Amino acid sequence: MKSVPRPLRKNSSASFAGVSYEEAIERARKLVPALRSRAAAAEAARTMSAETIADLHASGVVRSMQPKRWGGMEFDYVAYVDFPLELSRGDASVGWNLANLQIHDWMLALYDERAQEEVWGADPDALIASGIAFPQGSGRRAEGGFLVSGRWNFSSCSNIADWDMLAVTVKEGERVVDHRMCLLHKSQYQIVDDWKVLGMRSTGSMTVVAKDVFVPEYKALCMYDTRGGASFPGARTNKNPAYQVSASALLGHGIGACSVGNAQAALDLTIDAVKQRSTNYTGAKMRDFQAVQLRIGAAGARIDAARLILRNDCIEGQEIARRGQVADTLKKLSWRRNLAYAVNLCTEAVDSLHAMAGANGIYESYPLERIFRDAHSLAGHISFSFDAQGSAWGLAALGGEISNPTL
Repeated sequence: MKSVPRPLRKNSSASFAGVSYEEAIERARKLVPALRSRAAAAEAARTMSAETIADLHASGVVRSMQPKRWGGMEFDYVAYVDFPLELSRGDASVGWNLANLQIHDWMLALYDERAQEEVWGADPDALIASGIAFPQGSGRRAEGGFLVSGRWNFSSCSNIADWDMLAVTVKEGERVVDHRMCLLHKSQYQIVDDWKVLGMRSTGSMTVVAKDVFVPEYKALCMYDTRGGASFPGARTNKNPAYQVSASALLGHGIGACSVGNAQAALDLTIDAVKQRSTNYTGAKMRDFQAVQLRIGAAGARIDAARLILRNDCIEGQEIARRGQVADTLKKLSWRRNLAYAVNLCTEAVDSLHAMAGANGIYESYPLERIFRDAHSLAGHISFSFDAQGSAWGLAALGGEISNPTL
């Protein structure tokens, strides 16, 4: 694996517990111009730059969903949409990585206190990646924990992370008995440098391989305890309702928010270009064409709708948790449906705006070219397949049976 420059974490003992939401969002917003200027180089290097990693640490945004008791901001669950969305206006890959790092902090808060102490007690700035496909990991019970093996692809941030949460299907013989997210240190797995892709190139979403690694029970979170409510081990110390949100139903909303920020960047860049541009053949101003006005208007409406959908789902999920309730299956499936629909709206917006760029849109030097590739690359995530997510909600709404043990 190619080496990644690791900046000195000068703020490793800093606490961000007193930072307000407005201040933190402003810090994220101020990073956008630098991220945009670094995007091309990050693509070429296939990793976030050391400067960007340092900025995420120094601003504290990377710890926006970490419990305050560990020096984090402990914001409401909607932060999982708001912060990646902002950074994706500069570079969707950075927004994607932030979303992953945020939600893995959120997930670690669900683990047994011993796991939190092992990670954050040693380094509150520790970065955590994940491999989320349960069929890719296998486990069997051993005394005091599990023996885990597997090969997990698309493990975003794995090239910069200190830890990885790996999804494991636990079997007794051929019978599935459990689904666990097993926390492994980087010394316990190998990284395959295979992330050579169309877009989202600097996310470092490489393949992680582990073989017969022992994971103690306290570092193997049972996903049945994360379906909503306070049955997870970390609830004894992390009592904020933000941590009681139904996990698998809303785990994709932050990475989905990257499509909104990416599309917003496309809209902003297009508006700037149209304001300055006349057609090459007639000299007419592009902004005076009604077709251009309609494309701009439709793209803006799609992006705004997607933002509102994702934020509303997260707010609703936390409000249900605050009332001490757990969302029913139909509601959980509606959140998954909404996520896929929102991302599709943003892909449509980017496609429409990219088409307006004409021949300029094929040049690598034109920012919309990368935004277009990123939009279609991130849209390939299974969480964003409306065929899969829309049909599941439709089946449930029509009285059909849904079999998903982690939901």
